[in-house]
Amino acid sequence: MDTELSIQQVAARIGLSVHTLRYYEKIGLMEPICRASNGHRTYHTHDLEWIILLMRLRSTGMPIAEMQRFADMMRLGDAGISKRRELLEEHEQKLLLQAKELQDTLSVLRDKVTYYRAWEAAQHQE
Repeated sequence: MDTELSIQQVAARIGLSVHTLRYYEKIGLMEPICRASNGHRTYHTHDLEWIILLMRLRSTGMPIAEMQRFADMMRLGDAGISKRRELLEEHEQKLLLQAKELQDTLSVLRDKVTYYRAWEAAQHQE
């Protein structure tokens, strides 16, 4: 079932500001949103799904310019699938590298915590 939501309802539901939603539409990350007879934006289920994908891409550090490229490729329909896949695979590789760096850093931090706990335990025994 398709849902019709106002911009305020969408903002509240997904955690983006009304300003950000308008900005995403203005810069071409989103197709122009349907308007009700009173001129207010009316968001549908497919709009929400797209916005959530944009939020996920943004939260992983994808630059807006790259998100715009992705949106442009979406507009190509089936002709843009290979390019979209390539862009997402490149982003995936960046994320995997970041995840490895975080795991390496976490390992160093854990070693430090273990060292400090051992030091504190030794101090209490003296």
